[in-house]
Amino acid sequence: MAIHMGMITIDCAEPRRLAEFWTAALGTQVAQDYGEFVVLAPPPGGGLAVGLQRVPEARAGKNRVHVDFGGDDRAAEVERLVGLGAKEVAEHEVPGLAWTVLVDPEGNEFCVSERVS
Repeated sequence: MAIHMGMITIDCAEPRRLAEFWTAALGTQVAQDYGEFVVLAPPPGGGLAVGLQRVPEARAGKNRVHVDFGGDDRAAEVERLVGLGAKEVAEHEVPGLAWTVLVDPEGNEFCVSERVS
């Protein structure tokens, strides 16, 4: 027997407010809203559902797990996400891959990457 990935859950202070950012970022919509826990439908074209879960403590330190996204035009996606409320943190490049680290409006880190030659 094996497990399968069903959803990525992000801890946050304000699930409904953070849902505004992530629905716009992913081009999806709220599937269920339980107040303390909001579930976003999987993005069109594939991917996992996203859960936004209220937790009492503030985020501290670096995420131990984060989501990596890819796109055809990393610079355009980063610009779009910053326009939605993300903040750019850093850029990195290794042979064949470049990525930008961002944080969502509550400070949760995620990356947007692209293959480079």
